[in-house]
Amino acid sequence: MSSILMHAPALIIALPLLAAFLTPILSRFNGKKISWFVSAVLGITLLLTLYMAGHILIDGPLIYVFGGTEAGLTLPSGYNFPIRIIFQIDAMGIFMALITAVVSFLAAIYSITYMEEHTGLDKYYTLLLLLATSMFGMEITGDIFNFFVFFEIASISSVALISFRSTISGEPAEAGLKYMVVSSISALMVLFAIGLFYGQYDALNIAAIASFMQYTQLDKIALILFVTVLAMKSGAVPMHMWTPDAYSEAPAAITMVLVAASQASLYALFRITFTIYNITLNTVTVGWIIIILGVLSMFIGVTMAIIQKDIKRLMAYHAISQTGYMLLGVGVGMAVLADPQALESFGIRAMEGGIFHIMNHAMYKGLLFLTAGALFYRTGTRDLSKMGGLANKMNYTTIFFIIGAAAIAGIPPFNGFASKLIIYESVFQFNPLLSIIAMLVSILTLASFVKVFHSAFLGPQLEEYKTVQEVPKSMVLAMGVLAVIIVFFGLFPDIIVKNLVHPAVMALINQSRYTSTILGGM
Repeated sequence: MSSILMHAPALIIALPLLAAFLTPILSRFNGKKISWFVSAVLGITLLLTLYMAGHILIDGPLIYVFGGTEAGLTLPSGYNFPIRIIFQIDAMGIFMALITAVVSFLAAIYSITYMEEHTGLDKYYTLLLLLATSMFGMEITGDIFNFFVFFEIASISSVALISFRSTISGEPAEAGLKYMVVSSISALMVLFAIGLFYGQYDALNIAAIASFMQYTQLDKIALILFVTVLAMKSGAVPMHMWTPDAYSEAPAAITMVLVAASQASLYALFRITFTIYNITLNTVTVGWIIIILGVLSMFIGVTMAIIQKDIKRLMAYHAISQTGYMLLGVGVGMAVLADPQALESFGIRAMEGGIFHIMNHAMYKGLLFLTAGALFYRTGTRDLSKMGGLANKMNYTTIFFIIGAAAIAGIPPFNGFASKLIIYESVFQFNPLLSIIAMLVSILTLASFVKVFHSAFLGPQLEEYKTVQEVPKSMVLAMGVLAVIIVFFGLFPDIIVKNLVHPAVMALINQSRYTSTILGGM
């Protein structure tokens, strides 16, 4: 194993973290070039993540132990027990890390010109790097207290980024305050749940806790806390109260990253329920709880989106709705986890649809938020009633919006159709009504984005927008890359599902492989 690969798990944390500390210093010498420095660092991190993904998907999970060469330490008693901080990256973890790497890098590229007129860019880019670092940490750590630390860093940096433009108006500060309250309560509940584990099992390593799990009353309380908190942080109804404000008030590039951060919390929800608890819990009950959260998120999110006039707030409610598809697919897999026949028949396929939709959603929702940012960049408004005829002047943005809108509505040949079709087919075998609701939501989603397209891009060109031009090249580049990914995933979904999504799903389901990678035959 090469030295780069050996230390890759630490490097994808260390590089953006070190850059976050260097950014304020470098900005004193050349503040205008700091965006290029951050983009370069996140680009290198993306390449490193891709390199690590190739190894993991071929050769299996990668373990990195801080302060040692082995996962455990041989104690005088003769037992081998993981007591160090450990990063454990399997196919599901690297799947999420790839999303984080792509989104963070493109956010930095988009911000080069989008944010250049703002002051305090050293703080902006430092916070962006810290948010990327924390997301990587949440996705690759094998230690649950270590997860809490990164969870807190993500919350703190997100609050500051949501509030970044508070000098322009009071709304960003209000949105940041709401998110801070939600995050503080969430952190307290997570820490309490971790304390319940530690008090019973004297362990913080995820694999160790999973191997010791007795499913006691305290374990049930911890499960309730984790499901509630992580569903709230992922923006699921009815704990979605922070999402519309945070997504709409943050700068466009940051909103795209916040979507990926919410999905990191969703990943933690799946990791805890599948890896720590697995079939020791009542999978039917927990599965149906996740399914109900998904259905509520889908329906309430899309119905609230239809009535919005603020383009980013409308897209924020659609982000809530799309989270429902992920919860629905994975929830069906959880509900049949203890039934091998049903799991093999449609449960794994439903989970593939839900997990695939996580990546697809990050790409097309990221693109849609960037197009909304492009409209705001040129018009200075997010109000759809004050836009019109922009397709005449912003050709690239118009094309990218059409691609993103078609993808989120589940229209072929774009990536949203690929993952939604898998969900429709597999969920129908579990419960036809759930599949019908999912298809109805897609129809309403399409209707909503037809309204947006007509309001912003069609119709007579308003007098104040006669001189509007297309956005700068860095913004077009970021949107273009996302559009290419969306089309590629839509045209060749089997390649992505077979080589990336299916291994991720099996990594979630196969609890014994996760624990044995750390604990061996213990």
